[in-house]
Amino acid sequence: MRIIVIGESGVGKTCLMMRYATGDDFGQYRATVGLDCKTKSLVIDGEKVDLAIWDTAGTERFRTVGPSYYRGCHGAILVYDVTDRGTLYKLESWLNELELHGTPHDKVAKMIVGNKIDEMDQQDQEERIRRRKDGQLFAKKHDSMFIETSAKTNQGVKDAFEQLARKIMETNVSWKRINSAAAVNVHNIPSPAKKSSCC
Repeated sequence: MRIIVIGESGVGKTCLMMRYATGDDFGQYRATVGLDCKTKSLVIDGEKVDLAIWDTAGTERFRTVGPSYYRGCHGAILVYDVTDRGTLYKLESWLNELELHGTPHDKVAKMIVGNKIDEMDQQDQEERIRRRKDGQLFAKKHDSMFIETSAKTNQGVKDAFEQLARKIMETNVSWKRINSAAAVNVHNIPSPAKKSSCC
């Protein structure tokens, strides 16, 4: 199951991926150069699922690297920084690229993720609620799921990836087709030919 993590530079894409895939504290990561990939296995409703999570650079000069990696992805996590409202609305351009370069014959499952909620603790409560509502409305507009996370405290990180994986399992036709074909191939491996008893 292929998931791509996209969004502006500095919103915490790498921190989210590393926190989920390895369990490591987010620490201080340098900006991703090009692309990075981590894998993670989990079990959903008794079925083992292997995730390949692709982390993309958010800086403009690496945008040309992305298109080939949109193709074939089953899900997308679109990350913005809750302390910077502009990064939410810049997801419009990332969604356009996903639409342009993504798998044409199937709908990609999408999760809008508002990251860095730990940095909003000191904000006015009304402003906090307002920003959450902005994210929810944006997600609804783009037919996406929504969650808030903190890579620093690990809040919501597991839920973000695993809710998206469950959505893919339930709705993504191409993933179901690939998964079914793999299962058929495994079960149809021919048995070794028996040696003849004759001389």
